[in-house]
Amino acid sequence: MTLQIRNIAIIAHVDHGKTTLVDVLLRQSGAFRTNQNIPTCVMDSNDQEKERGITILAKNTSVRWGDVKINIIDTPGHADFGGEVERVLRMADGVLLLVDAYEGPMPQTRFVLRKAMANRLQPIVVVNKIDRPEARPMEVLNEVYDLFIDLEADEQQLDFPVIFASGREGYARLDPADTNMDLKPLFDTIVSRIPPPKGDPGASLQIQCANIDYNDYVGRISIGRIVNGSVALGQSVTLLKRVGGKVAGKIDQLYTFENLKREAAQSAECGEIVAIAGLPDVDIGDTICSTVDPVPLPPIEIDEPTLSMMFSVNTSPLTGRVGKFLTVRHLRDRLWRELKSNVALRCEETADPRIFKVSGRGLLHLSVLIENMRREGFELEVGKPEVIFKTIDGQVCEPIELMTVDVPEAYAGKVMELVGQRRGVVKFMDTRRGHMHYEFLIPARGLIGLRSRLLTATRGEAVMYHNYAGYEPYKGEIAQRKAGVLISMSTGMATNYSIYQLLDRGEFFVKNADDIYEGMIVGEHCKDRDIVVNVTRAKALTNFRVAAADATISLPPPRVFTLEESLEYLDDDELLEVTPTHLRLRKKLLTVGQRKKAGREEAEALEGV
Repeated sequence: MTLQIRNIAIIAHVDHGKTTLVDVLLRQSGAFRTNQNIPTCVMDSNDQEKERGITILAKNTSVRWGDVKINIIDTPGHADFGGEVERVLRMADGVLLLVDAYEGPMPQTRFVLRKAMANRLQPIVVVNKIDRPEARPMEVLNEVYDLFIDLEADEQQLDFPVIFASGREGYARLDPADTNMDLKPLFDTIVSRIPPPKGDPGASLQIQCANIDYNDYVGRISIGRIVNGSVALGQSVTLLKRVGGKVAGKIDQLYTFENLKREAAQSAECGEIVAIAGLPDVDIGDTICSTVDPVPLPPIEIDEPTLSMMFSVNTSPLTGRVGKFLTVRHLRDRLWRELKSNVALRCEETADPRIFKVSGRGLLHLSVLIENMRREGFELEVGKPEVIFKTIDGQVCEPIELMTVDVPEAYAGKVMELVGQRRGVVKFMDTRRGHMHYEFLIPARGLIGLRSRLLTATRGEAVMYHNYAGYEPYKGEIAQRKAGVLISMSTGMATNYSIYQLLDRGEFFVKNADDIYEGMIVGEHCKDRDIVVNVTRAKALTNFRVAAADATISLPPPRVFTLEESLEYLDDDELLEVTPTHLRLRKKLLTVGQRKKAGREEAEALEGV
């Protein structure tokens, strides 16, 4: 039975065509009826995945090729969701490494490949998008070999099969010159080169929970691979907790994966990926064992967080207008519930019971959590993202990221200048058909706010990716936001009249009729200091008018921030107010008097030192 199963994870950089290739694999294996309406990106089921065009949550499906069942695990390509990657690779025996035929290996490719090689998984390299006009498949293949050597691959790992494919056109070829228009070479390579699952079918049951799902009818559902033994519906089991302790349980529901659906099963053999209901206390990393001689599997190792933020309840004057969950209890329960499935996240209580310190793998990791919470109806405030420093051998160290930037040659100087200001160091550079390709090592601190400045400096032409590279000694001070902000001195509704009078002061973030409160940040000052302004002032109502005075006021559109851009914009004394319908920047201290008093106290403290 185990010889007829192949478990394979698909790993790739963001937007290299991974989810699209899974769509085509499902179609050509006969997963859909001929008359079935087939959506695109069927594996991206999460709303944010569809909107952002990335994979956030690891998911699995299966296809049949002849008499072989191929379990496919679609993993995130972004390092911020590395917690997902690390645990689902435990379920695989091989990896499909997808690389764009033009872009070549990118930072996230390196990150996930390193994890796969550490798990001794058999790789198959797929050079995808060879139908692109600018494709350079053979050059990219050489870059892949260089990457394997750089990651210290052994001879067996370097002897990988190569497939040239186009997910969009639906073909895979052993040679770019071939003319077949199907994925048969890829299916055949998976069956012949990926080893069958290891494990002893006659041994005691062992399943490690790699993922958690929830169903209103059956409760928590544990998803994992049967490492040893077999499992049957109604079987009594022992749950060995990752943190220690035993819990008795029973398999109430047992499912295997068939195409995109879960199929109820009576039993499952060693090597199969299953979903189990009936264990309400199960968490990621726990081991499900037989009741006789239960033995835990090695714990799942997850890289430590590199970025932290302060989460607190919404304290603005506009709190409670649109949100459903407003209290400290709501916030705490939601964060601690997230810990059960988001294993790379850390939550801590602080001296202030209203504030929680939340740490994650990067800004995208935390912003996805914030976005999920606001869609659920939460109102909260978050502080400026801060990197997590470590002391290694008596030396203060900080997280370093490997960043790649592709930009037209005309803007190369601006890129070097911006990255240099943030303590970035060039590791590699290359010219590709009128574009410069850079690889930098840069402190994680320097990345905060860099993307928007790069796009502004290059008129939107720069393409930037980055990935965690490790900890290195502290690189020194980095200049943060240079411009000051415009702070509202009053509460009310913004008016065109008042904004028009203040246009020479800077760029505005608000428009006519927006709700405003004292201490809210309404724009960016054209100079390097903060000033208070009144954007709620209305035109005096008199019956004296000049003919041309009431002509329609024409204002430039306000600057609109995404959630990530808002978080990057924050300064130390500022907060981001997050509600289901609005993102508002504000000062921690709302009134002018409070801010002046805090400034005096800070100055006195510095004088005392």
